[in-house]
Amino acid sequence: MVPELGHFALLISLCLAVGISVVPMLGSYVNSTTMMQSGRSMAVGLFVFSLISFLCLVWSFVQSDFSVAYVASNSNSLLPMVYKLTATWGGHEGSLLLWGLTMASWLLAVTLFARSLPAQIHARVIAVMGMTVVGILLFTVVTSNPFERILPGSPAEGSDLNPLLQHWGFIIHPPMLYIGYSGFSVAFAFAITALLSGHLDSAWARWSRPWVNVAWAFLTLGIGLGSWWAYYELGWGFWWGWDPTENNSLIPWLTGTALVHSLAVTEKRGLFKTWTILLAIATYCLVLFGTFITRSGVVNSVHAFANDPERGAFLLMYIVVLAFFSLLLYALKAPNVTSLSAFRISSRETFMLSNNILLTILMATVLLGTIYPMISDGFGWGKVSVGAPYFNFFWVLLTVPILLLMGASSLSQWKQTSSEIYRKYLKWPVVISLIAAVIFPLLYSDGHRIGGAVTIFVVVWIIATTISSLLRQTRNAPSLWAGMRQLKMGYYSMVVAHLGVAVFSLGAGLTSVYSEERNLILMPDGSKELFGYTWSFDGVEEIRGPNYVAQQGHIQVSQDGELLARLEPQKRFYMSGAMVTTEAAVEGNLWRDLYVSLGEATEPQSAGGWVITVYVKPFILWLWMGIVLMSAGGFMALFDKRYRLARASADALAGRKRATTTGKPVQAT
Repeated sequence: MVPELGHFALLISLCLAVGISVVPMLGSYVNSTTMMQSGRSMAVGLFVFSLISFLCLVWSFVQSDFSVAYVASNSNSLLPMVYKLTATWGGHEGSLLLWGLTMASWLLAVTLFARSLPAQIHARVIAVMGMTVVGILLFTVVTSNPFERILPGSPAEGSDLNPLLQHWGFIIHPPMLYIGYSGFSVAFAFAITALLSGHLDSAWARWSRPWVNVAWAFLTLGIGLGSWWAYYELGWGFWWGWDPTENNSLIPWLTGTALVHSLAVTEKRGLFKTWTILLAIATYCLVLFGTFITRSGVVNSVHAFANDPERGAFLLMYIVVLAFFSLLLYALKAPNVTSLSAFRISSRETFMLSNNILLTILMATVLLGTIYPMISDGFGWGKVSVGAPYFNFFWVLLTVPILLLMGASSLSQWKQTSSEIYRKYLKWPVVISLIAAVIFPLLYSDGHRIGGAVTIFVVVWIIATTISSLLRQTRNAPSLWAGMRQLKMGYYSMVVAHLGVAVFSLGAGLTSVYSEERNLILMPDGSKELFGYTWSFDGVEEIRGPNYVAQQGHIQVSQDGELLARLEPQKRFYMSGAMVTTEAAVEGNLWRDLYVSLGEATEPQSAGGWVITVYVKPFILWLWMGIVLMSAGGFMALFDKRYRLARASADALAGRKRATTTGKPVQAT
């Protein structure tokens, strides 16, 4: 009965989403207050019924109801309870249901916290968001019903959740990712509303900025958690493998990053209006395109959800329709938009525009490398693969100038920056960065590696220019502390996010350049010297988990006679799906990770020898710290007082409209 209740709630959610798409939008054109306000109650209903539907699926997993096909495919009675709960989004159908719930949550949030917007704009925003929810829910209902029954003859036992997903990182990673994906539907809705209304001014940018910042922060955190999960769970020692599904989350993140900066220019200077609109449309369309790649079976990936061309065709049609009408509206409205402001080549606008162009080129490069194999296969050119060398080359080629421009931008001014400011505040960052780039590689390793030098130069450049920017911002204050107290939270959010980029770049760059990897054959009670450490092998024992049997190795790592770590990597055999996984063991600190994975037993097996893969990963913890800092910067932007001023200006605008309608003055405070 519970699955039927969940399916019924899902259908009601779809009906409410259709109502939100139509009624408030129509009301905004006929000037019906009742119709426009009806979207609010429908948004509450949409969230409630979406939540009921999702909880019904969770309950089906908790109860191990194997008459539900989705539960039978992704769970069994031996699965630990925490993974029964997270198995709800471990497959295609359940993850779509989670996506629908997160979109309903964003719609409810906009309904509740953006009520100070003018009624017409608010109605159109939630109507456009309702249309995006309709697409996801319709896809779920028509092609991917998570409540489909296996009747009669339901199995007595289910299969299993993919063992690779039985990791606590998977508990957090997908929700964060879907919250980020769904959040960009808010940016899309504001962009379409701005085109419909014709009011492409700084006000709509100010209204949409906090939503975009939060969506970007969640997506950043989601991508970082996915990278962390892959590093610890797959046993390969990689934090990013340029897998097609990994790329599909990175692609909208790149345009989303450009959108965050473009919105800042539109709000501050009234520039880049059409560019900002196009980025908002492109980011959400790229989110949907990534969904098509992941769920259509056109690529093979450990992260892919489904292999169903019919579902892919449905998604592709939805994307084409959404993109066609959005870009048609853009083509009709954008030519009428003009910008009265001007800026010089030495201004902050120039730096931000240049960075946005480079981010867009980088996105196109990653997108091309991701889809080229299926283009080649589709046109009969043969099966090809695009590997890490392609992506790594273009990533470094384009991100280095992006990071250099980012540092210079923090010291520039709007409209025009004098050469005196550059001479005064860029001199020391250049000198310090050059010195660090020369000295660090010589001190850290035996030879001077160009990759290490470039990484250190860029990282020190970002940190030094950020400090220099802070000194310039507080130069007229009686003290540094007094000046810092006067700066807006928006400035600090930028500082934290940029420092996060520097910390991430340090971890990513130095790990890529200085990582060490080697396969060892170790016998029980044997040891070998490698990378300055002694790796001692104490043999393997069999242990039993709740739903698996594992061979667990015992390895001690020491240096100069001092024991540093006891590592216990595993080879797990999952009984339900007869799948073998590698569970790495990691001991780390601020400066390096010692990473060990268990390979295969050597012949003869009676001798007890095993192949052990050992890695030394320098500075990789900095990579995760940088991601956390970047996300924190996005969240900090919410506390900027300017967003409260945005609500006040919206109240004032709404008050002026009421005064015009009633003939009575309305005082806005």
